Amino acid sequence: MNSRGILFALVLVVALVLAGTGLYAMLGSMEEPAVQKAVLVAGATGEGLTPSQVVFNPPLPQDAPEDIREGVMLGYRILMDTQTYAKEYVGNQLNCRNCHFDAGRERNTLSLVGVAAKYPIYREREKYVTDLVTRTQSCFLRSMNGKRLPPEGKHMQAIMAYYHWISRGLPQYARIPWLGLKKLDSSHQADKAAGKRLYGPHCHGCHGPDGLGTVTAPPLWGPGSFNDGAGMSKLKNFAAFTYRFMPKSAPNLTVSQALDISAYILSLPRPRFQADK
Repeated sequence: MNSRGILFALVLVVALVLAGTGLYAMLGSMEEPAVQKAVLVAGATGEGLTPSQVVFNPPLPQDAPEDIREGVMLGYRILMDTQTYAKEYVGNQLNCRNCHFDAGRERNTLSLVGVAAKYPIYREREKYVTDLVTRTQSCFLRSMNGKRLPPEGKHMQAIMAYYHWISRGLPQYARIPWLGLKKLDSSHQADKAAGKRLYGPHCHGCHGPDGLGTVTAPPLWGPGSFNDGAGMSKLKNFAAFTYRFMPKSAPNLTVSQALDISAYILSLPRPRFQADK
């Protein structure tokens, strides 16, 4: 091969090498956006959100859009003053706010902010997936010792509108850290006799010496309290609520005291649950 042929061959080899390098780089750059897109899609789901992205910031009921404001406000009033706004469905002296402070708008309580994003959900009690209407009816049957609200009626629809409004901005099925009641981790054996002694100095100032309630706080037993089918009739729930939230705005009980007081309160008479109301 003459010198011109050798030179042509060398130029051809260099050109092919450069072309291959450029093609590899181009293909690599084409893959990068696909990876970025996958990350963004994963982060857009409720489960992929970081805790800082799930923010407790419920809007005010009165700030609801005009076309739903009346319903949202009625839902808020039902939860705040159930005895007035849904009396026909209540069988005791309680209001929803007795457990859900400020109609569930407080974080340090049994909050309702985010329930519209969390339901439907599997519930161990029913052994099936339950929607928010069914869950609310259960509260009226058990905690309020009352009757089911008709799903299509104005009361239930107003409560649903309120739930959805205060849950605004929270993605469906996001992990919402403030929902639910964190149970107590304790090996203490609840002692109702000790609870009876503790009740006086810690509880009767608000709930009355007879536990039947005052203008300040609701009844804890007797015909005006929740029935024996309510979640609060279980020691693990009532003790956790007592420890974390009582006295209201200034919790100061030890875990053992909360368990003892709760055991005493739950040992006293209350209405029987009737599922067929």
